[in-house]
Order: sequence, then structure tokens, then C-alpha cells
Amino acid sequence: MADSSKRNRQSVRDMVLSMAAVGVVVVVAYFSIPGADEKNGGVHPVPFQAELSSARRAAPYPLLGPQPLPAGWQATSVTYSPGDKGHALWHLGLSTASGQYAAVEQSNDRPADVVSANVPGGKPDGTVTVDGQEWQRVQGDRYRALTRPAGGTGTTVLTGTASYEELAELARSLK
Repeated sequence: MADSSKRNRQSVRDMVLSMAAVGVVVVVAYFSIPGADEKNGGVHPVPFQAELSSARRAAPYPLLGPQPLPAGWQATSVTYSPGDKGHALWHLGLSTASGQYAAVEQSNDRPADVVSANVPGGKPDGTVTVDGQEWQRVQGDRYRALTRPAGGTGTTVLTGTASYEELAELARSLK
């Protein structure tokens, strides 16, 4: 019986040592794996100028991008898709200086379809003139937007949780 008791104590001791070793590995891993960048609020900036240049060559309409980005803003996502049925899609996601989300969405699909796809529940909310160009304000369920149909060359929707003032600042930067 004494041997059995001694084996049980060794098994428990070995289990505790194993658990301690695993705990050390977990603590080291936790502190060594990169987390969200605190100074950027978890936002990971992406370069967009090369993608914009490439997409401009492929798009069937003039693509717009901020030249330069407003101060304190960062690009967070960028995509261009030739789309189906010939409806090309341009997206540039941004984080504003105040930490809100904004995006440039362009497509040569029907203007009403482009707006409804990017501003769910959107209802007209007046107009605003930015640098001599009239933009339609749209308030959606979650997002608001400034929209400008450009005839056969595509519809531009500036959308997000950003304020109308921030969206107008974005509109001023577009080239």
C-alpha cells in the first residue's frame, strides 16, 4: 500500500508541475503575440495609392480618391472589383480623425441601387454644396451619406458613421 500512496503523490506532483509549465507558456504567449495598436485605437492602416492607380486604369469610369487624406485620417481597407454585369465597384474604407468610419463607394450600377446597397434604410436628408458641387445627404438606419450620381460615369457615395461635416471634408479631398 505504501508504494501506491507514493505513486499517487508523485502523479499529483507531476500533474501540478505540468500545469505550471503550461501556465508559463500561456503567459509568455499572451504577452508576446501582437495585439491591437493602442495609439491607433486598433486601426490598422493600409496603403491605398497603388491600388487606386491600378483600379483607375481598369475602371470604366473615373475613380475618386482622397489627394491627400484629410489630416488624422487613415485608410483601413481598399478593394476594386470589375463586378458582374459590367458594374465595377470601388471601395476605400477610412478611419476619420475622430475615430469614426467613412468610405468612398463608387459604382456604375444604377444610382438608386448603389445608394441602397451602401446606406441601408437611407432616406433623403437635404443637400449640401462642397466646392461648388451639390451632394445629396442621405440618412440611413446606421450610416449617413453624401451621394452624387455622375450619369454614365458612376455614382459616388461617401458613407459611414462619420458626421456630415466629416463626409464633406472627405468630398473636398477627392480628386
